Amino acid sequence: MNFTVMAQPDVSTTAAVSEMFSFTGFPELLVRFGINLAVIILLVRWLYYSGSRRKDYLFTYILISTVVFFLCYLLESVTLQIGFALGLFAIFGIIRYRTNPMPIKEMTYLFLVIGVSVINALTAGTSIYEILFANLAVLLITFGLEKVWLLRHTSSKSIVYEKINLIVPEKYDEMIADLRERTGIQEIKKVEIGSINFLKDTCRMIVYYDDKSRSVNLADQDGFIKPDNDDDD
Repeated sequence: MNFTVMAQPDVSTTAAVSEMFSFTGFPELLVRFGINLAVIILLVRWLYYSGSRRKDYLFTYILISTVVFFLCYLLESVTLQIGFALGLFAIFGIIRYRTNPMPIKEMTYLFLVIGVSVINALTAGTSIYEILFANLAVLLITFGLEKVWLLRHTSSKSIVYEKINLIVPEKYDEMIADLRERTGIQEIKKVEIGSINFLKDTCRMIVYYDDKSRSVNLADQDGFIKPDNDDDD
């Protein structure tokens, strides 16, 4: 008697293929990504960019948020160790030591962008209302700090000043009046005197003033312009 053995399809392979082309979790992905993208746009484009006008960071924040969201969401089914979470924040070390230093405010927004994306992606079993509340809380707190409480922004400007006879404490008011007239900055809050060159009768100073526009002055950021080292020539 001959028996014909029929090849049975691999159940695991069939299940894997069926799961690959399944649309079961796709609506949840769309909802979560929509929430995340809307929050990031409000956080970065409205709150951050309206004050800083830095298009380079605007580009970076939105793309980092998108990549981190999909990375976390698509790996949610994989057992994530603590090294994965720490690896996300290793970005700070890479940016700090491999590129020009980021200002503290930009670093804070980068932390917000990554944190919000992780919250929106890795919250399995959490209701949509809790996710919305977490995002809304971040937006409201950032809005309060950025637009309500911090109405005045103190900026600084580095100046090489030649009237060193006015830097003495007795002539402080006269020096402030001279700086206001020559720089056009009226709301000077404080002046710090740096190195003094008696050979050239100049000194370096930093002028702190209230900046209503709250724009970033790249020319006065450390590392943007190399200082001259010929003061003693």
